[in-house]
Amino acid sequence: MSNLFDIVVVGGGHAGVEAANMASQFGLRVGLLTRKSVLLGSAPCNPAIGGVGKGQLVREIDALGGIMGRCADKASIQCRTLNESKGDAVRSTRFQIDKLVYPQVVTSLIKESKNINI
Repeated sequence: MSNLFDIVVVGGGHAGVEAANMASQFGLRVGLLTRKSVLLGSAPCNPAIGGVGKGQLVREIDALGGIMGRCADKASIQCRTLNESKGDAVRSTRFQIDKLVYPQVVTSLIKESKNINI
């Protein structure tokens, strides 16, 4: 792949890999800039995907063809439904992910794309 890109995404965190993935789905040539010391999609603080607030965002990203939900499925070590005793409005699913496996899954999915150059 040449070093000419249609779009350059700076940062390989959750938002960066989602942006690169979405742009590549539109056939754009994507340059993803990130530090070698930081793993793609790393979860340095809280290894949770989902919950009452973030769970809605994850479902919306998934509906648009994003990768966060798929990666969470592959790297999960626990899944639980929050607020089961309460109403539907506050009930949500939360996945605890393996902090070492999740970046590996994200990296493999990003590298599968022919349009993304890390």
